[in-house]
Amino acid sequence: MNNQSSKLSLGVALFFEIILIYTAIVDIAFRQWKNLSLAMLAVVCLIGPFIVTRIANQRNILLPSGFQTIALVFIFFTQFLGEIKNFYVIFWWWDLFLHAIFGSYAVVIALYLIKGIFQKRQEITEQRFRLFAVILAFSVAIALGTLWEMFEFIGDYLFKTNMVKGGLEDTSTDLLVKITAAFCTAILYYYHGLKHKKH
Repeated sequence: MNNQSSKLSLGVALFFEIILIYTAIVDIAFRQWKNLSLAMLAVVCLIGPFIVTRIANQRNILLPSGFQTIALVFIFFTQFLGEIKNFYVIFWWWDLFLHAIFGSYAVVIALYLIKGIFQKRQEITEQRFRLFAVILAFSVAIALGTLWEMFEFIGDYLFKTNMVKGGLEDTSTDLLVKITAAFCTAILYYYHGLKHKKH
């Protein structure tokens, strides 16, 4: 990440942090404890993009230019505008809009990661390739699990079936179980490979 992009993201983060801290002070004054917790959560979340960038730089992982700024804006849109300012309620399309942005930008990030791996294919160690394979496999597992949940929803909506028996709770639980299982399997595969290599 170049210095200009870094300065922009720091400026954006500082601006958002000031807004959130002011919001937290107002929430304390008016005893709006739910909004206070949301504001504090957003303050912490805004640190995330910088941590991700630092790890990526240490590992020589390629990220899109402007990653930090876009991630900061996305967090602000979801946490502050969506939750605290009730954009999810005021604008029926707000949640769909943010999900569309997330889905689109996730593809961009994935393409950059893949590009970074194969551009340096001569330098790839077996451990680095295994890590990439595990991340890709985990991502595919999540994508397939999500597609299955969409299949259940569309079936219920169009053909009046009863696949989504518990509504949001059922869908969220299904996704959580799939993600947890996929994560554990990916970790076991990665460390099993390292152990096998040593022997």
